[in-house]
Amino acid sequence: MSERSQQQTGRTAAYDSAFLRACRREPVPHTPVWFMRQAGRSLPEYRKVREGIPMLESCMRPELVTEITLQPVRRHGVDAAIFFSDIVVPLKAIGIDLDIKPGVGPVVENPIRSRADLERLRPLSGDDVPYVTEAVRLLTAELGATPLIGFAGAPFTLASYLIEGGPSRNHERTKALMYGDPELWAGLLDRLADITAAFLKVQIEAGVSAVQLFDSWVGALAPADYRRHVMPASAKVFDAVAGYGVPRIHFGVGTGELLGLMGEAGADVVGADWRVPLDEAARRVGPGKAIQGNLDPAVLFAPREAVEEKAAAVLSAAAGLEGHVFNLGHGVLPATDPDALTRLVEFVHERSAR
Repeated sequence: MSERSQQQTGRTAAYDSAFLRACRREPVPHTPVWFMRQAGRSLPEYRKVREGIPMLESCMRPELVTEITLQPVRRHGVDAAIFFSDIVVPLKAIGIDLDIKPGVGPVVENPIRSRADLERLRPLSGDDVPYVTEAVRLLTAELGATPLIGFAGAPFTLASYLIEGGPSRNHERTKALMYGDPELWAGLLDRLADITAAFLKVQIEAGVSAVQLFDSWVGALAPADYRRHVMPASAKVFDAVAGYGVPRIHFGVGTGELLGLMGEAGADVVGADWRVPLDEAARRVGPGKAIQGNLDPAVLFAPREAVEEKAAAVLSAAAGLEGHVFNLGHGVLPATDPDALTRLVEFVHERSAR
């Protein structure tokens, strides 16, 4: 049976895991836990295997991707693994001249400024990212009943990197293009939606159990602008992978005012950052969706008692929800003590045991 038909019939080893059950809003033995950026700089074993290897190159080595993805599962006992990659990998794969510079982030050599620049965004196929397919297959064989989450960057966030040329605090060039040339903007996001959907399909067909769309920068927008200029492209991505039957998670930072619209875009699970209590986040999202989140990552620097008190408050806010996946409200901070994460997983499992 192919991976795709396994996904569609639900006959995968991970199908009855606590994580996938929570995503489907089914009863769980305990609240499942995973962390954004759980595989990364907070782990000494990660820093060791990545030593001397540039970020983008490390994303293209299947054995290295497999090892890095497995590290937090081994160490923390989390309920799901997240595929180690970067949101700009599909852009690099179709020939966009970019690099991930240490301490800066993705930097694009020739930012998008005109209609002619759109032609550089050609469609992506599985042949462009064979290392992704190979790494997912290696991982699913190793993980067994532990689900693997695939992911991609959402069209707005990718557009912002392409227009700004790198990370931006105010997204002024992005917004100038969005407001000043809505036709070019729509064309750009539509192409990025196709690339993103293709990247997610590669991961799903290789065997991931769920996918998450990261819209890291979309919190910079007002709801009316999100609905008009962004939501159609995000919805196109979610629609494109709907037929696979895997849970689709949507997450952005600073998106408290956008939670309802992000749910409307088509996700099965909506991630909330730490600024909105989970019960309020669920109210804004509306019924029929699971909620993911939302401990402030900085809380992990506090003493153990304070971490547990805050984690208990998250679980309490989630108590009446249809489905809850415990996570941080953003990624693990690089200086986080790995033992604090391990203790947090144990605490959530024990406190939420049914």
